[in-house]
Amino acid sequence: MIKTAMILAAGRGERMRPLTDTTPKPLLFLGKYRLIEWQIMALVRAGINKIVINYAWLGEQFPLILGDGTRYGCQLMYSPETTALETAGGIAKALPLLIERNTSTLQPFIVVSGDIYTDYDYRELPNHLGENIAHLVLVNNPSYHLAGDMRLIDGQIMSDNAYQNNAYQNTLTYGNIGVFNPVVFLNLNHQVLKLFPWLYAQGSIKGEHYLGNWHNIGTPLQLKDLNHSYHLFVS
Repeated sequence: MIKTAMILAAGRGERMRPLTDTTPKPLLFLGKYRLIEWQIMALVRAGINKIVINYAWLGEQFPLILGDGTRYGCQLMYSPETTALETAGGIAKALPLLIERNTSTLQPFIVVSGDIYTDYDYRELPNHLGENIAHLVLVNNPSYHLAGDMRLIDGQIMSDNAYQNNAYQNTLTYGNIGVFNPVVFLNLNHQVLKLFPWLYAQGSIKGEHYLGNWHNIGTPLQLKDLNHSYHLFVS
């Protein structure tokens, strides 16, 4: 059973300004909890007992507000970044906190974004990846990202340049939820690397299409609307 996860929280949140001028985006409130707290609580319900959070912009607020994880029933650890790295570089930098090097087998870990809201049950994620390097959760393309990111064919993720073949209807969007094999990050320097297309070159990737509640909250209006829509649910 997977026991370790990483929450990505280093982004500047430009589209969420002016709210993010004084507060990191994942620390904004949705209902009575902060965005990142919904993720922490969901991961703990799934049996995760160690969570690593990377941060950059106004990063000192994270340990001050969230603490060591005791009140959530887990251990919180932090991976500070002077300048926010892209996803792959951020994971590589945090790798020493995510893996136990004194074990014979490196165990996979979960990676989620700190600024999404979803009712996806993290217990549904696979505990073992076999020969695959990752398992990703994909969602329908939102209105602001109609081109999507990739295709899912028979449970296998395929890269797809939708801008060239105009096959938007065949693509899905990466839901910022995944399980990763740490081996692919072992020899990666802390470079500024986007997760895709770098990950495609590393090996086979499995995936699933999630049709439940999922929101990537990017603007103050989206946050306000979600607070209004889910007032009873999240209060």
